[in-house]
Amino acid sequence: MKNELIVLPHDPNWNQARLAWNLSADQQPAAVALPESADDVKAVVRWARERGLRIAPQGTGHNAVPLGSLAHTVLLKTERMRGVTIDAPAQRARVDAGVLWAEVTEAAAPHGLAALAGSSPDVGVVGYSLGGGVSWLGRRYGLAGNSVTAVEVVTAAGELVRADAEHNADLFWALRGGGGSFGVVTALEFQLYPVADVYAGVLFFPLERGAEVLRAWRRWVDNVPDEVTSVGRFLQFPPIPDIPEPLRGKSFVVVEAASLLGKDSTDELLRPLRELGPELDTFATIPVQELKHLHMDPEHPVPGHGDGMLLSDFNDAAIDALVQVAGANAHSPLLSVEVRHAGGALARRAPGAGALASLEGRFLMFAVGMTPTPELGAAVRAHVEVVQNALSSWDSGRMYLNFAEKRERGERLFGDLTYRRLQTVKAAVDPDDVFRSNHPVRLPAAEVRQAA
Repeated sequence: MKNELIVLPHDPNWNQARLAWNLSADQQPAAVALPESADDVKAVVRWARERGLRIAPQGTGHNAVPLGSLAHTVLLKTERMRGVTIDAPAQRARVDAGVLWAEVTEAAAPHGLAALAGSSPDVGVVGYSLGGGVSWLGRRYGLAGNSVTAVEVVTAAGELVRADAEHNADLFWALRGGGGSFGVVTALEFQLYPVADVYAGVLFFPLERGAEVLRAWRRWVDNVPDEVTSVGRFLQFPPIPDIPEPLRGKSFVVVEAASLLGKDSTDELLRPLRELGPELDTFATIPVQELKHLHMDPEHPVPGHGDGMLLSDFNDAAIDALVQVAGANAHSPLLSVEVRHAGGALARRAPGAGALASLEGRFLMFAVGMTPTPELGAAVRAHVEVVQNALSSWDSGRMYLNFAEKRERGERLFGDLTYRRLQTVKAAVDPDDVFRSNHPVRLPAAEVRQAA
C-alpha cells in the first residue's frame, strides 16, 4: 500500500489529517487514511483488518462528535475522492465519496437540473444521503436518500460491490437512511430533477417579535403546497467580519422559504407574512444552485454543538415554550434555533424506499451554538438541552439521524421493525463489527463479536 495513504500520530501532517469539519470533535484515531480511489479504500480496509483495527469512514465530519473515542480505529477520510459526473439525458449524477453538495449543484445547473442538496454547501453528499437528507426541495421530491439509485461500497472483506435494486438489495435498502455502519461508500448515483431556478429568500424581523412571527408562519404553512419549503428561525449573529454589515451583531426571528411556484404565485402566498412588515426582505428569483446560501450556514470549519428533534406539531403552546427559552429575553448563547416545516413528500413513503422511508414528524427542530472556548461549550450544550426540554411535550418519539449530534438508540432513530432489519443486514455484511459510524447499528446480542 502507498505510504501516503496512511497518516500516523508521529507524522508532521497528523493534526491536520485528523481534523473534522466540526472543530469541537477532538479526533484521536490510531491512524488516518486518505484514499484517492476505490482501490485505495480496499487496500486500507485490508490493512486495518490485518492489524485488528476498526474503520470509521468520514466525508467531512460535520456530525463527528457522536463517534466518540477512535482508539484502535482507522479514520478513513474520503475528502480526496472528488469526481462528479452528470448524465443530463438520464437526469442522473454519479459522485465519488468525498464530493460536497456545492460541487454537485454547480455541475448540474448548466443542464437545468437540481439535486436534493443540503442547506449547507460544504456538507458531504454521502454522509447526508446515508442519513436521509432533507433539502430545500424536499417537500416536493422527498428525502435525498430515496433518490439514490445505486451505491458502490467496500465491504468488511475488502471487496468493492454495487448495491442497487437488482444487486445486494438488502444492503441498498440499509444504506439509504440507515447510516454508515455497513461499509465504506466509494460512490453514489442518484436522481436529479428539472429545476433551473427558484423563488427564495428570507424575511427578517426583530427578535422581540418572535411569538408573533412564528405564530403567523405556523398558520401560513398549513396552506402552502408541497412546492414550498420553509423554516421559522431565531438567529443571533455574532459581531464578526464574516457576517454582512446589515446583520452583524444583531438578532432576528426570520422566515426562510424556497418555492418552485415562481414569483407571482409565491408573492401571493407570502402576502400574510409580508403584511407583518419585515425589516429586510431578500426574496428573489435565483438559480437553484444559489440555494446553498439561503440558510446562511458557515462555509468553513467551525467549533460548534447542536442537536435536534422531530416534532409532532408546533402549535401556539410550543411556540410560547420556545420563545421563553430562545427568544429576546432568554439570554440564549445559541446562534440559531430553527424549526423546519416537513410534511409533503417528506412524510409520504416513496415506492422502493430505503431504511428511512419518510419523516415521522411534522416539523424538525435544530438548535446550535458556537463553542470556541470550554466555557462557551458548556453553556451551549446546556442550553440546547433547555430548548429540547421545553419542547418535550411535542416530541414525536423519533429522531432524524442527520440532526442527532448525541448518541441515540437505534429504535428511536429508525423504529423497532426497521432497526431489527438493519441489525440483520449488519450481521450479514459486517459480522465482526469492523465499521464504526456516529450512530451505529449494533449487531444483535447473540451475534456480537469482540472488537479489537
